[in-house]
Amino acid sequence: MKKHNKVSIRILNWRDVKHPLAGGAELSLHEQAKVWMKMGAEVSWYSASWKNAKKNEIVDGVRVFRMGNQFTVHFLFLARYFIHKVPKVDVCIDSFHFIPYFSPFYIKKEKIYALINEVAGDLWYYNSPKPVAFIGKVMEPIIIRAYKKIPFITASNSTVQELVRIGIPHGHISTVYHGVTVYNPKKNIVKEADPTILFVNRISQDKGIEDILKIFTQLHKSNKRIQLWIAGKEENEGLLRELLQKYNIQKKVQYFGFVSESQKFNLMKRAWILVHPSRKEGWGLTVIEAASQGTPSVGYDVEGLRDSIQNEKTGLLVTSNSEGLLSGIQKLLSDSTLRGTLAKNAIVWSQKFSWKNAGEKSWKIIYGS
Repeated sequence: MKKHNKVSIRILNWRDVKHPLAGGAELSLHEQAKVWMKMGAEVSWYSASWKNAKKNEIVDGVRVFRMGNQFTVHFLFLARYFIHKVPKVDVCIDSFHFIPYFSPFYIKKEKIYALINEVAGDLWYYNSPKPVAFIGKVMEPIIIRAYKKIPFITASNSTVQELVRIGIPHGHISTVYHGVTVYNPKKNIVKEADPTILFVNRISQDKGIEDILKIFTQLHKSNKRIQLWIAGKEENEGLLRELLQKYNIQKKVQYFGFVSESQKFNLMKRAWILVHPSRKEGWGLTVIEAASQGTPSVGYDVEGLRDSIQNEKTGLLVTSNSEGLLSGIQKLLSDSTLRGTLAKNAIVWSQKFSWKNAGEKSWKIIYGS
């Protein structure tokens, strides 16, 4: 795809790629922005700040402006916009994470795209006090419908279906699958001799951390050799420690903390299974990353994961509860032939995704050529 004349793009997203709690949504948007810049775009990103964060920073060519926190950044940007501290751009990407920036109500003469990886739905109850969660869940579809004249970009077909059910015209929605950056471990790194289950995600209730800890107590009783590895940042400090104490498995689970990309891929290559018991996902990037290392996933049959996991081909989709997760893990651990077949298929599946393809597709959508 050839370069074009300069086009300016503003990203409104509650976290940028350097935020301590940044996830696959932020990584995906950042990687696509890097492709846009190669096409000739200038990209700015307005996001939340955090303790000791730089107020302004250039990250891989993206100009990042930080303010407030992830709960106040939407309103602080609005104030900043009205006191004329935000330059006009050609394209504005307004990202939904529970709530959007409401840009169509005050930004004029800019092409606006709504970016939504997942419709939160019941996730409100995992991340907010009950009264706030109730209001949020009721208001979310109303807010989404307020954008029905705005083009939407999302990461999975299952999210497209949710948006259509809410009332967004199918023709207003484009799907851009996430890519993947593969760090190839050394050839001498192989699968563990003992059955090894890996959880790589933000450590929070909505990501299913308690489900995997609960069933690990049962798995370990039947086979003392089974290992559970956990890698990722805690949503709330001390949560993992509390859960390990609750199930009395402090000495049976290995927690690596937040790991580097190379260490993450080393763990993925060594593990037998990746578990992804999220209540809902926009896509499930770690599924594809693990697949690249020949590691099949067991995940809940929910939006996003239905797209990144090909059931019975690259992994298993199971009922969204601890019993379903236990059954799926036991099935894969006990059947080496099935595990081997899924591993081979997973490698092939992972090769279909790249940030270049994702960035070029989204560029074509927002630039129109």
